Amino acid sequence: MSLPRLTIRATLSPMSLLEWIAPEPGLTLLGQGVRLRAPRRRDYDQWARERKASRGFLQPWEPTWSPDELTLNAYQRRLSAWKRGREVDQMYAFFVFRESDEALTGGITLNNVRRGVAQMGTIGYWSVQAHARQGHTLAALRALIPFAFHQLGLHRLEAACLPTNEASARLLLKAGFTEEGFAKSYLKINGEWRDHRLFGLISRETSRGHPREGLPG
Repeated sequence: MSLPRLTIRATLSPMSLLEWIAPEPGLTLLGQGVRLRAPRRRDYDQWARERKASRGFLQPWEPTWSPDELTLNAYQRRLSAWKRGREVDQMYAFFVFRESDEALTGGITLNNVRRGVAQMGTIGYWSVQAHARQGHTLAALRALIPFAFHQLGLHRLEAACLPTNEASARLLLKAGFTEEGFAKSYLKINGEWRDHRLFGLISRETSRGHPREGLPG
């Protein structure tokens, strides 16, 4: 499949009073109808509101939420962790916004980036329940893949999902991933060690499958 035109913006917009503590990251990726950018302090209200509304939808597929999961302090700790991850080239976290109205539709993360002889990373994502199964996460994944391979120079991407999460498995296959195996007690999800289906994508394989289109900046 042909690669989309990937737009990477490195602009800094004026910060609000609440954002002066730390500079805003300016990395932006564009996909089909979506815009990916690093989370910001001013995103907290929308993030907390959508995560709260989607809790029952998300919790079966995620680690157990902490008692302070949706507090501002917890969100600020996340921002600090995401910032440190970018600085050491180990994690790139993005929120996904619908381009038409800037609605937050979910998030996607390239995590556990390994260099040296590995040159690989792991992708994870979540979707706001009200925006699920509308193509936003697939568009975000298709925008993140060329960023990982061409801008970051990675060779391989990995992802995993619970055996019962057919929607996530279909998403990965549509994006060009290949199912590679099965891992027992792979991750602790919702309080239990759960088996996972394993998927992989190698950079040379992005020429296969469904054509993808990117949006110009």
